[in-house]
Amino acid sequence: MTTPADDDTIVDPGMARAGAAAAARRRELDISQRSLAADGIINAGALISFEKGRSWPRDKTRAKLEEVLRWPPGTINRLRADAPDDDRAEVPRRAQASGDEGSLIAEAVVAAVNALGSTIDALPAVDDPDFTPRITAILSDLRQLEAVAARATRIGRVTPALIRALSAVRRRMDELTMRAAMGEHASLGQRLYAARRTANLTIGETAQAAGVTEDVIAAAESEQPVPASAVRAIEALIGQLD
Repeated sequence: MTTPADDDTIVDPGMARAGAAAAARRRELDISQRSLAADGIINAGALISFEKGRSWPRDKTRAKLEEVLRWPPGTINRLRADAPDDDRAEVPRRAQASGDEGSLIAEAVVAAVNALGSTIDALPAVDDPDFTPRITAILSDLRQLEAVAARATRIGRVTPALIRALSAVRRRMDELTMRAAMGEHASLGQRLYAARRTANLTIGETAQAAGVTEDVIAAAESEQPVPASAVRAIEALIGQLD
């Protein structure tokens, strides 16, 4: 079980840091949300909420998570409180001169992006059947990290650290989505993004060319479901842009 944040719109930088680092570590070890639920560690909903920085697992749950993530006992608490440099979570020490909440969230996001590096390096070749599901999962993690940083810019002071964090996440997303589009089983969203970027089109221009709304293009690129008519329109546009 987890304890919900008092206000879902308020980002607790410690919770965001711990959740993002745990998500990156879980992905690094190739541990699925489903397997954690099946093993009685934490249910999928609670895990998602924790990894997004919206809730805090209870003591027993944290202990189980640390064991599965191969972290020393107390690591998750230390991440929230400001982990020491030698923690295996690889979250940097808080800058001594900065007490800014946005900077702390930025640190957490950048650390989590860096933690995904080994998972990215271990991706199989693009013609491997496992390539698309694995890179899609990484992109899902990156979208989650982008949302954490973007939400922080909306509710607090926009700091240079936050801008750099958003930039780091989006660069990785761009690089990996272009790579994902090369896979034989690339998703509609991945192929759409690659075609749009190659053609130097904005989301608005792409929507106009396909005859759909901007929300539909954004949803498709975020791997959200879109109407069948929109899928046909997007497929037709991709064919024209290729």
